[in-house]
Amino acid sequence: MRSAYSVDTVRTAERELMARLPEGALMQRAAAGLAAACADLLGRVYGRRVVLLVGSGDNGGDALYAGARLARRGAGVTAVLLAPERAHAAGLAALRRAGGRAVGVGEAAGGGGAGSGGAVGGGGAGSRGVEEMIERADLVVDGVVGIGGKGGLRPEAVPLAAAAERSRAAVVAVDLPSGVDADTGEVRGVAVRADLTVTFGTHKPGLLIDPAREYAGSVRLVDIGLELPAEPELEALQHVDVARLLPVPRAESDKYRRGVVGIAAGSARYPGAAVLAVSGALRGGAGAVRYVGPAGDAVIARFPETLVSDQGPKHAGRVQAWVVGPGAGDDAATVAEVLAAEVPVLVDADGLRLADAAAVRARRAPTLLTPHAGEAAALLGVERREVEEGRLAAVRELAARYGATVLLKGSTTLVAGPGGGAVRVNPTGTSWLATAGSGDVLSGLAGSLLAAGLSARDAGSAGAYVHGLAGRLASEGAPVGAHDVAAAIPEAWRNVRG
Repeated sequence: MRSAYSVDTVRTAERELMARLPEGALMQRAAAGLAAACADLLGRVYGRRVVLLVGSGDNGGDALYAGARLARRGAGVTAVLLAPERAHAAGLAALRRAGGRAVGVGEAAGGGGAGSGGAVGGGGAGSRGVEEMIERADLVVDGVVGIGGKGGLRPEAVPLAAAAERSRAAVVAVDLPSGVDADTGEVRGVAVRADLTVTFGTHKPGLLIDPAREYAGSVRLVDIGLELPAEPELEALQHVDVARLLPVPRAESDKYRRGVVGIAAGSARYPGAAVLAVSGALRGGAGAVRYVGPAGDAVIARFPETLVSDQGPKHAGRVQAWVVGPGAGDDAATVAEVLAAEVPVLVDADGLRLADAAAVRARRAPTLLTPHAGEAAALLGVERREVEEGRLAAVRELAARYGATVLLKGSTTLVAGPGGGAVRVNPTGTSWLATAGSGDVLSGLAGSLLAAGLSARDAGSAGAYVHGLAGRLASEGAPVGAHDVAAAIPEAWRNVRG
C-alpha cells in the first residue's frame, strides 16, 4: 500500500528527525536520492547539460546539492536562481566547488553578480538566454517551490516552466512539481510539468490525485528515514492489498452463503444499464444475482443465470446487498424502497438524483454512493469544475454531508468514509474507461462485493481497482465498450490474486 501524508505531518516528522541528525544530513540524504534518480534518467551523466531551476527554500537546496553530485560526475550544470539573494548558500557553494555555475533570471550575469557571496556569475544570461539554455538542456531539475507552495508559479518562474515544457529535456521535479498543492492535488495557476517526480520520505496527496497527478509524471520515492503516524491522509491499494479483500468461496460455500446481490436498475428507455450492472455483479464474487425492474427480458436473454422478478424489491427474495439507480429514469419509488432495506446499499446514476438525502443519512446499514464529478456537483450544489479541481475536498464533503461512504469516479477515483480517516485513491484505470455504461458495470461489481461481505469502503476500493484493471486489460490502448470491460473482470481478478 502506498501512503500519502499532509505537509504538516511531513514537516513535523522532518523536524523530529533533524533534531537527531548532524546539521544538513537530512538534505544530503534527499540530494543523494535525487541525484541517483537523475543519473538513472540520463543514462550517461558525463557531458550532459543539466539546468537547475532554484527557488529560495530547502527545495532549491536539494536541487543544488544534487547538481553538485552530477557536476562531479562530469555533467555541465547551471543553476538558474529565481531569488539569488535567498538561494541556499551552502548548496550553492557546493555546486560551484564541483564546477557548476549559477545565473540569475533576467540578468546579464557576468562577473561576480548578486547573490550569496557573489555566487551568480559567468555566462551572460538574460531572460531569453536562460530560456534558450533550458531548451538546449538534457535534463531540467525543478527546485523552484517546495511542498508549502500555494497558488501556482510566481510570474518570474512561468517562462522557465514554459521553456522546460518546450524543450527536449527530461524534467525532474524535487518532491513535487512546483505550482501544485501538495495537500489537495489542486492546480491554481501555471505549474511545472514533470516527467519524473522524486519525492522524499513519503508520497504527498497531490502526487496521487488529479489534476496535480497529471503534472507529476512517474513518481520515485526516496526513503530518508521519516517516522510517520500509522494513519495517512491518503492511501493507494496495490495488488497484494486487494488480493486480501477479494472473496474466495470455501469448500462448504453455496450460492447463498457467498451472498446474493439485488440489482434494481434499468427502465424502458435504458434497459442496457440493467444488463451492464448485472454483468458486473455476476463477476463480482457474490453467489447469485437477483434482478428487479422492467428490463427483465433483456437481462434474462443475456444472462439466463440471473434470478429475475418484476414484483419490486420487497418481493424479490432475500439479498445481502442492493444496487439501485443505473438507468432508473424517474423511478423514485424503487429507490426509496431500496433505501429502506436493512442491508448494505449502493446508489448510482439516477438513484443519486432520486434519493432523499434525509433517508440516506437515516440508514443504519452501510451505504455506498458512486457519483461522477457532474453528479457530485449536483449533490453539493456547486459547479462541476469545482469538483474536478478539488476532488479530495469534494469527496470528503459528500461523505460527511450524507453520512455515507462515497466513491467519486473520475481520472483518479477516490473513496471516503463518513467518519473521516484516510481517503483511498485508486491507482488503476485508463482513459478508455470514459465510455457509456462503464459506471454501470462498476456499480454491479462493487455491489456484488458488498453482498459478499466487504465493508462499503473495501467494496468501493476493491471494485474500483479491479474495474480499472479490467479496463486496461480490455483496451490495451484501443477503444472498448462497457461490455468488454465486464468481460475482462475475471482476467483482472486472476491478475490481482496471482
